[in-house]
Amino acid sequence: MGERLWKDSKRHYLQTFFRSFGARYKRIPKRPRVTPSPQLYAIKREKLQELESLSNQGLIDLFFGDESHVCTQGYVPYGWQFPGENVFVPSMKSARLNIFGMVSRDNVYHGFTSRQSIKAENVAEFIDNFSLIITKPTFIVLDNASVHTGGLMKESIDKWKARGLYIFYLPPYSPHLNIAETLWRILKTKWIKPCHYIDTDTLFNATNEILSGIGDRYRVNYSDVA
Repeated sequence: MGERLWKDSKRHYLQTFFRSFGARYKRIPKRPRVTPSPQLYAIKREKLQELESLSNQGLIDLFFGDESHVCTQGYVPYGWQFPGENVFVPSMKSARLNIFGMVSRDNVYHGFTSRQSIKAENVAEFIDNFSLIITKPTFIVLDNASVHTGGLMKESIDKWKARGLYIFYLPPYSPHLNIAETLWRILKTKWIKPCHYIDTDTLFNATNEILSGIGDRYRVNYSDVA
């Protein structure tokens, strides 16, 4: 059908055809092959919604934590280009800046970056220091990656609880419940520009500047409640 329409119409007519049936041209998210336990997923999702409600009432602070990275190989697949303009991302030997960050729906951000691998001990140390400055009961939402469940992370759970900080683990294979995933996507596809890839220092400095400006110059509308 598509080939027949393409012969008789230009591309915008094909777009009109799909739109007439309610289709939208939008990003296709990745989904894991494995489906989590429906019972566990339902329980965890319900609990997360309760935490969202408590956060909206100002009774707790709720952060969503996750790791990501930027690298000099580039992650800018699309961009506006004028006729005759040669926009490109320089190709160079890969250098990587690793990120651990925690963000709330109102764009409060805490995190750190490192050119070294981020391990459970690094995350535990960061959360431990964070637990000393909280002012109300605080929940950090994390996935079940080993960096979130091993080493000092597991050993520190009870100590953090005594300080009023709690770790809430998402059900397996549920990245769509973590708004930090949205933050990383916008960081890489919108806020980091092709010009930032001119060299390693420029890219990494730009990344750190953007992360430090979240909540001020850089904001995300996390409108969909998990």
